[in-house]
Amino acid sequence: MTTLRLVPNEPTFADTLNAEKVTSRIGAIIHGINTREPLPEEHKAFLHDALLRHKVIFLRDQFLDDAQHETLSRVFGDPILHPTIPAADGTPYTFELNSRNGRSTDSWHTDVTFVPAYPKASILRAITVPPYGGNTLWANTATAYDHLPAPLKQLADTLWAVHGNDYDTNFYKYDLRHEEIADFRARFISRIYETEHPVVRIHPETGERTLVLGHFFKEIRGIPTQHANRLLEIFQSYITQIDNTVRWNWKPGDVAIWDNRATQHYATADFDTHPRLLRRITVRGDTPISITGEKSRLLKGPDDGQDLDH
Repeated sequence: MTTLRLVPNEPTFADTLNAEKVTSRIGAIIHGINTREPLPEEHKAFLHDALLRHKVIFLRDQFLDDAQHETLSRVFGDPILHPTIPAADGTPYTFELNSRNGRSTDSWHTDVTFVPAYPKASILRAITVPPYGGNTLWANTATAYDHLPAPLKQLADTLWAVHGNDYDTNFYKYDLRHEEIADFRARFISRIYETEHPVVRIHPETGERTLVLGHFFKEIRGIPTQHANRLLEIFQSYITQIDNTVRWNWKPGDVAIWDNRATQHYATADFDTHPRLLRRITVRGDTPISITGEKSRLLKGPDDGQDLDH
């Protein structure tokens, strides 16, 4: 009779698969998963649950190619194109973040909130990282809401804000490569979108209340601009309060996945003119619903059915 024996100290599923918290409110490093290989259902479920719990999850030493990146994205939903920026050459869905001359999106935002059904999640992988700087920060918009004083919660629950892609971007801050910056901006606003979102949405999977703001914000319905901007500053201060954030120091091969319905993020522009290349795939989201059951609505832009509401 053959006797099966475990090799001493051989890692088991329970030993290796775990989520190591990075901060108390947001972020975890996932151990024991190799996303270069087809994932068993247990690993897919673990990633999904970890994302809902920690809002952003990190995997080291993955070194994915474009096809593997797309396969990983499908764990979380259907990949979608950016509404205005075409996919990187040779890929169906990849959005390339190729920072040159020190440029990065160094302002707090949730991806693509200028359309109604903005992405559910984003999967970002590092290819080339600068020798210093170039970190990305994430903030938890659910715990930010939780920590609002009761009167501010009551106010936020009633507000609706307009988001648009034609806004005063950080591209204006840079003196080098004016043509390059102008070209990107022209593509970014090649189709103009505006969408009205509740400032507080109900997360469709966790039931949490999350704040919908960030740099695509344009105005609050029914409130003068100067006062709306002050309200934005107040609510944003709770989102980006340092204890509500996590900062990731990229290494080549890293993957970060975040719940775009419950986070904002910020890419630091502190790496001088060193190259910084990352690639991102986003997956289809759902239209936010306010606490009273109203859906976000498109105010301006083509309702082409692909990236707006499914």
